Amino acid sequence: MEARDATAGAHVGSDKGKKGAKKENAAPKKNKQETKTKMEQIFGFRKEDLTSWHSLVCLLNRPTDPASLGIFRCLFGLLMVIDITQERGLSHLDYKYLDGAPICRFPLFNFLEPLPLDWMYLVYVVMFLGASGIMLGCFYRLSCLMFISTYWYIFFLDKTAWNNHSYLYGLIGFQLTLMDGNRYWSLDGLRRPSIRNAHVPLWNYTLLRTQIFIVYFIAGIKKLDADWVEGYSMSYLAHHWLFDPFKVILPVELVSLLVVHGGGLMLDLSAGYLLFFDVTRPYAIFFVSYFHCMNSQLFSIGMFPYAMLATTPLFCYSDWPRRFFAGFPVLLKSVLPLTTSDIQPSTSCVYPETHSTGRQNTTTAPKTSKMGLKHKLAAIFTIVYIAEQLFLPYSHFITQGYNNWTNGLYGYSWDMMVHSRSHQHVKITYRDGKTGDVGYLNPGVFTHSRRWKDHGDMLKQYASCLSHMLPRYNITDPEIYFDIWVSINDRFQQRIFDPRVDIVKADWSPFRPNPWLMPLLVDLSPWRTKFAEIEGSLDNQTEIVFIADFPGLHLENFVSEDLGNTSIHVLQGKVNVELVEEKKNITLQPGEQTRVPAGQYHKVYTVSEEPSSYMYIYVNTTEAALLQNFTKLEELQERIRNGTETEPLPPELLPLAEAEDGAEVNATDPVVRLFLKRQRRMNEVKKRREAGLLERLERFTVKKYYTIRRAFLMTAIAMRNLAVGLPPVEQLTREVAFANMKGPQAEQNMDDGLKDEVGHGEL
Repeated sequence: MEARDATAGAHVGSDKGKKGAKKENAAPKKNKQETKTKMEQIFGFRKEDLTSWHSLVCLLNRPTDPASLGIFRCLFGLLMVIDITQERGLSHLDYKYLDGAPICRFPLFNFLEPLPLDWMYLVYVVMFLGASGIMLGCFYRLSCLMFISTYWYIFFLDKTAWNNHSYLYGLIGFQLTLMDGNRYWSLDGLRRPSIRNAHVPLWNYTLLRTQIFIVYFIAGIKKLDADWVEGYSMSYLAHHWLFDPFKVILPVELVSLLVVHGGGLMLDLSAGYLLFFDVTRPYAIFFVSYFHCMNSQLFSIGMFPYAMLATTPLFCYSDWPRRFFAGFPVLLKSVLPLTTSDIQPSTSCVYPETHSTGRQNTTTAPKTSKMGLKHKLAAIFTIVYIAEQLFLPYSHFITQGYNNWTNGLYGYSWDMMVHSRSHQHVKITYRDGKTGDVGYLNPGVFTHSRRWKDHGDMLKQYASCLSHMLPRYNITDPEIYFDIWVSINDRFQQRIFDPRVDIVKADWSPFRPNPWLMPLLVDLSPWRTKFAEIEGSLDNQTEIVFIADFPGLHLENFVSEDLGNTSIHVLQGKVNVELVEEKKNITLQPGEQTRVPAGQYHKVYTVSEEPSSYMYIYVNTTEAALLQNFTKLEELQERIRNGTETEPLPPELLPLAEAEDGAEVNATDPVVRLFLKRQRRMNEVKKRREAGLLERLERFTVKKYYTIRRAFLMTAIAMRNLAVGLPPVEQLTREVAFANMKGPQAEQNMDDGLKDEVGHGEL
């Protein structure tokens, strides 16, 4: 989009302000154009606009076209309406907040508790109405307050759902509450002609543009981490089908390093700047749109890619909707946004003494053309808010208790996808404080979440909750110990928390470092290059797990009977392997190895003064045998189909001849039955992947329909319960069963399905 002439005093002047504000489409040209400086042509404001407080306030309150803000308000409200039924959880609210269920929760503040289930539905109804009001621009301020009050309550109620994009939605909702977002294409404009198509102050755009600039740029700064630059953070992404075009010319390792990590870093660092300038904006829009469309397929992150796409036009001239909708047929003009440049003055803006109103040959001065207190407060708020947003991602020196190998609360730092984690071993041990009896809990008992394994604050909440739950099962004054092994960014699996500390009585504070957090063994990071070499030397049936441990600690492990030929190889340090049932101890130095029996417990003690590192090498013999049988059955079936099999089939193999393209048939042999089931699933996955656009759209629409249908039916049941009371149990059961009605089976991930079938034993 080429730049256009604009004067500082024009109604629709340049709206490029500090920290990301952009140039504007000019109002009808004056008879005499003012000469613009080079700085004004590039940035949209003059150097003089920043030389005094008065000129800065005038700049931030400069009258600006409301069109782009109005369109963004509508899109944001629409996306939040959709988001409420999905990522906010309205469609499965009864599973999350079922009354009386023994469950551990993780609020930001411990005093926060969910309301009774039917009242939680009412909270979501208020949030839904608020988002709808934002979308329609109806009772705008009230709608914004309804949305953000309930949204932040839900957000603070569950830290396990914290992420950067949910935090961003709350920030944008808060900003819109203070803005004049209902001046264009809104029902409020129809109700109140005085605000219809009226100017908005430039700070409305400045704030939103700066917020999006921060999201991109800080995310890029966080990606300057060595793990990201060296290609370890998201190495698994390169195997996704979306990167297949790049793999035609590059090996997968370079696709990961250059495209996934290098491309992601460069886009985040440059996107905000490229969107800022007229010359680079078209290229930036293309690349960020491509980036967000890819993210919508790579990750299950709800409306975030679409919300970021909706923010992109904010960087264009703010009158772009008028020019865009001006090309539509005249018959649609009554329902489309206004295309006229006849914009009303607004008390929210600061005008010069005389100005053009946009009407031909008319010059007036609005009643509030001079600066007032609210204009100064708006400027102060803009500066303070931007400063706060720049500070918060680096405030982890304050919230030190949340620093668990990553800096602070993940949900406001914009360190998006910088760290990937995998868990190999989680053990929860309890000890009866009265009898001394020791027992073990199933990891994840009494909770729906898995994020407590990585965060000390959640682990403390979980342990406190368990200490209140266990007395119901005759366990007095329980002590709770956690042994959690994590690999971050393809490092060794290592403990994240001290397994010797009773977390119930352990001290934790948000303002002090966590004393029972184990340090990340960054000195062992160079081993990651060696990992690839070792894994590359193994065959496809052999698997490997790399372990690192601290002096004085030991790993207690059980080798499944499926895992034959399991051995321990020491890479660094000195370990002692105790075979529990055999009552045998073996000391290993670097380079030495020993086999450990399947179906038995063993313990690996680190007896050196420095941390030890070793690896398990094993073969899943059950899976290997099963895959070998599958290969034989597949070859036999192929011979049957092409008529080259002359030997009579035994009864248990007859289903191979009867099955057509993996169709369901009765099979008595469990291996044959599993083989045919596997074939059916693979055929279904292949059919889905080769489906046309219309079929994919239909599948997507049906899935979303049943999700939204359940959300609204369950909400209606809850509202009825609040209004007239609970019905008989039989009626309530029928109503919930009707709401739970499902359509065709949702698409399942092929790899997960096959993994479930053939089984993967864990060390």
